[in-house]
Amino acid sequence: MNTITRLVVYLIISVTTVATTYAQDTKTDSTKTSSNQYKIEALKELKTKIEKEEREFLKQEIESINQRLDAKQITPAEAEELKKEAAKKRAANIENRLAIIDNKIALLGRNEAGYETNNDDDGFFSIKFGDDDDEWTAVRFGKKNKPRKYDRRTTSDIVFAFGFNNALIDGQDLGDSPYKIAGSGFMELGYAWKTRIFDKTNFWRLKYGFSFQWNKLDIKDNQFLVNNNDQITLEEFPVELNKAKFRTTNLVFPVHLEFGPSKKIERKNYFRYSTTNRFKIGLGGYAGLNIGSMQKLKYKEDGNRIKDKQRGGFEVNEFVYGLSGYLAWGDVALYVKYDLNPLFKDQAVDQNNISVGIRFDMD
Repeated sequence: MNTITRLVVYLIISVTTVATTYAQDTKTDSTKTSSNQYKIEALKELKTKIEKEEREFLKQEIESINQRLDAKQITPAEAEELKKEAAKKRAANIENRLAIIDNKIALLGRNEAGYETNNDDDGFFSIKFGDDDDEWTAVRFGKKNKPRKYDRRTTSDIVFAFGFNNALIDGQDLGDSPYKIAGSGFMELGYAWKTRIFDKTNFWRLKYGFSFQWNKLDIKDNQFLVNNNDQITLEEFPVELNKAKFRTTNLVFPVHLEFGPSKKIERKNYFRYSTTNRFKIGLGGYAGLNIGSMQKLKYKEDGNRIKDKQRGGFEVNEFVYGLSGYLAWGDVALYVKYDLNPLFKDQAVDQNNISVGIRFDMD
């Protein structure tokens, strides 16, 4: 009886194992088929996108040719010939790129899932999720054939500046300022666009954008700022200060009229103006908002080092506006900015922030 029972158990286990293995193999084959089918469908959709993309590129090239014709840089006959060449090139591009896609579809159709086809011969990339036998692949097309814009009137730069900062106080020379010259500084970080104003020359440009400005004042003579009934005054600190600094943070929107010579670079299908290694001047101003203020005090008390950060409560003007200008060679400039608004509002004596430093406009 025990022998018969063992045989029955072995038979049941064997049948179950075979059935499970068959089911897993069937599921795996189904997954592989589904995975390949997904890729094939994505590639078929890509064929439609390629045709639309090349037609859009042709449209842009024709617009550039028309601009050159309007500028009388080419004759009507030359323009017509250039349009025919552009149309011929785009038709050949469509034919070649679709042939690449058809080959990929054929390759996937005769191979199991997991066969690598992301050779990037048409700007594709694939993303895998899960194991090799359990994946889905997203495919997109690149724009390696996108034509250059014939005339780009607007460019953009990252703006970074730093240097010395202080305050001009009514009735006082800068040398009598209660703020240290060496220890007080500013930093600015922003983004700017530059647009050519006139069609035929790049001598005049409009530069505009947004910036964060940090203005810091290093207070002299063991003093610190105190709010006495909304009047901001400097008073002697009761113990020796290691550091007393006051900082404001502003979000501003600068606008400058920039002018100076530039070099015109002309190519077959586009042209550009370059101010690399050219002298330029920018004059303008800025307006924005104060978004924070803080006084930082460092000192020792009873042998303990104390860092005291006092945020807000200093009657700082919420609205910030001023004049600014730069004198540049290439991407590096001498930069000056001056706040027309007093640093503290409704005070008996006005203090206006002034900064001088180096500015970098990096495209």
